[in-house]
Amino acid sequence: MALFVVQISLLISGFIWLNASVEDVERGYAGIEDKWHQDAGGIKNGTEDTVMQLFKEWKQAYPEASMFWVNDNGHLSAELNVTQDLPAEWDPVYTAEFIKERYDGNPYTVVAFLGQEHNQGFIVFQIPRMIMENASSDKTKILSITSLVLIILFIIVSLFFFRRIRKRLLYLQKAMAVRDVDNLPVSIHVKKDDEIGQLETAFNNMVHELRESHQREQEEEQLRRELIANLSHDLRTPLTKMRAQIDTISNEGLSNDVYQAFHRLEGSIDHIDRLMENLMSYTLLTASKMKYQPQKTDILRHVRTSLAAWYPLFEQESFDIDVNLGPFEQNEWLVDPLWMDRILDNVLQNVIRYAKEGRYIGVTTESASGYDVIVITDHGPGIYGNAGEKGVGIGLSIVDMMVRQMGLDWNMESGEHGTVVRIKRMKQKPQGETVDT
Repeated sequence: MALFVVQISLLISGFIWLNASVEDVERGYAGIEDKWHQDAGGIKNGTEDTVMQLFKEWKQAYPEASMFWVNDNGHLSAELNVTQDLPAEWDPVYTAEFIKERYDGNPYTVVAFLGQEHNQGFIVFQIPRMIMENASSDKTKILSITSLVLIILFIIVSLFFFRRIRKRLLYLQKAMAVRDVDNLPVSIHVKKDDEIGQLETAFNNMVHELRESHQREQEEEQLRRELIANLSHDLRTPLTKMRAQIDTISNEGLSNDVYQAFHRLEGSIDHIDRLMENLMSYTLLTASKMKYQPQKTDILRHVRTSLAAWYPLFEQESFDIDVNLGPFEQNEWLVDPLWMDRILDNVLQNVIRYAKEGRYIGVTTESASGYDVIVITDHGPGIYGNAGEKGVGIGLSIVDMMVRQMGLDWNMESGEHGTVVRIKRMKQKPQGETVDT
């Protein structure tokens, strides 16, 4: 509609300028002169009646004009609306002086011979220049007002059009930001089948495909979890039987080499069992199925208890054990004790299995700016030095998920001279005090 207004405005302006009326078109100076000469030359029989008839026709178009006729004998034969004193007889000298005075003067004067033969005298048309200028000014005002109205109409229609487009686009934008319980966008109602409606339809199709993809992903995830759970359960039974058979054979009189081989085999079975347990725990954590029961726990006592269970293993491997657990400002942490045991077990298992070469385990505490920290250090070859071992990755993934879900933080620095694991809890901020972290 707005584009249509632009086109129609040009047509309306042209119509007002050219086709409002013949008289309006001829109000221009050049138009009057040409028309006056044309009408004067068209009179074949110059009589007072025919000339007066011509004057009356022009009087209707130009009420302010005055006209008179001087015949071929120089006699003033007819006049209309003439207010000035004109001589009854016109000689060539006076006629020349009259034309000279009126040339480019006021009133605007046009002199034309009557008839084609130029033998019937001449007729004179006079009109004040102010009338012509006012007429031109009126026409300009009409065109200006019309153009202004059309421009305002164009702006109003355009604003209305773009306001509706903007409203629909904002509605679509808000709909894209809305999420359901699955954190997926929701479909929107398509009101019109225009370009924006097609965009809304495409958005709905995308939402439908996302939901189908999400549903397939959930089904595949469920199958994967069931498969892992079934495999973990089914594989543990033969592992238990293998461990029992190894214990039976170990009680027989075996040579030292055979006994060491069985001992290594038993360690491999234990490692497989731990991997299966980690895999099961990781699956439960990712599915939010592992029960979480936080409670206030004396973290230093809890760490000492966990370390006490690992002391025999570290002593058996000839580790240098360095434990220095200094008190915190607040020893009670809000954690799940079972999850905390699992975190410490995974970290310490990695030390025994992957940092055995360093023969060192250190457990200390630190109080950093804004944090209380438990630090576990070894002197092994580091994570990258054990790139061939696959069990370390899933164990640390379990540590990461448990630590973060309990509202703690952690980081790990690993290099060729050892690995440092820090488990951190942000200190409680006293009211009115800021903590620099």
